[in-house]
Amino acid sequence: MTNETVTYETEASRRKAIDSADQSHWDHWINREQRDNHVPFQRIGKSGSVARLLKRAFDLIGAGIGTVLLLPLLAVICAAIKLTSNGPVFFRQQRYGLNGVPFTVLKFRTMHTHLCDRSGIEQTVANDPRITRVGTFLRKSNFDELPQLINVLKGDMSLVGPRPHVPGMLAAGMPYEIFDKRYMDRHQVRPGITGLAQVHGFRGETKDEFAASMRLELDLKYIETRSLMLDVKIVFKTIAYEFFTGNGY
Repeated sequence: MTNETVTYETEASRRKAIDSADQSHWDHWINREQRDNHVPFQRIGKSGSVARLLKRAFDLIGAGIGTVLLLPLLAVICAAIKLTSNGPVFFRQQRYGLNGVPFTVLKFRTMHTHLCDRSGIEQTVANDPRITRVGTFLRKSNFDELPQLINVLKGDMSLVGPRPHVPGMLAAGMPYEIFDKRYMDRHQVRPGITGLAQVHGFRGETKDEFAASMRLELDLKYIETRSLMLDVKIVFKTIAYEFFTGNGY
């Protein structure tokens, strides 16, 4: 089966990100005892009503301004998708949202319609022949994620937070819920278009234990230390690294 689940970087660039960080440097982040013995759904960090209001205001302002500024680009992408392949402009898929409640995430369609798998469990691979010509560009630039600004405006997502996963997503060959008992704790906040794990280079495939562990550790670290200033830093890092370097597939 195939899907529209984005894999944000090639294997070479992913390994480069991990190697440059030095795995031993990150290894102390992985609390294996807590991972194996954790009681799910324990609250992490603190977030008062004022902090929640500021974050929501930041989301609405950022997503609103971004949508308006990007309207010409969004229109061109919509036209390109319709003119070059059969099927809808948008791809819709169920993902885990706040408190683990599923919601429908929006993406620009990058695959041929008859090859899409809405379960999203099997991850996309490099040079996937099922991706359309326009889809190749959208994934390389990460522009396929731009419709999620609508999810932010609707309140399903935030600009910054753990990336939304499909139910049943695999980590090192097993469901994330089994791989690490803390997994559902990452849903204590709204999922984000970008996050702490992504700007540290941990994104894409989660086939090996280290990559799967680090993505979750950084998601939980974000929840524990979240603040408006941290969100601002992550957004600017994402703009600098993602939209100007383009490393998806």
